[in-house]
Amino acid sequence: QVQLVESGGGSVQAGGSLRLACAASGRTFSTYAMGWFRLAPGKEREFVAAISSSGGTTYQADSVKGRFTISRDNAKNTVYLQMNSLKPEDTAVYYCAARAFIAAQDRNVYPYWGQGTRVTVSS
Repeated sequence: QVQLVESGGGSVQAGGSLRLACAASGRTFSTYAMGWFRLAPGKEREFVAAISSSGGTTYQADSVKGRFTISRDNAKNTVYLQMNSLKPEDTAVYYCAARAFIAAQDRNVYPYWGQGTRVTVSS
């Protein structure tokens, strides 16, 4: 079992940057693959990025590729999402999720979720 707490959300102008963080509880963070998902009003929860337990494999949604970067620091039990060149369509609540070992893009295979952090991008 793992508990996740997101932070780093806020309000920025289009073209700006934010860095989200997700801190995990427990002593076995290095065994969890981590993912970022987002939920915008009127839309379904969608995949943003994921990273394997080792950090050796990452995935990014086509909509954020080249702008967002996922990374992890196992010594700090934390996964990050660096968001650059933000667009108004990136506005959403961003959620951190965890599963065993293997990164995935399907939200239904992540059993552990954080509470979310809000990102608002204005034009």
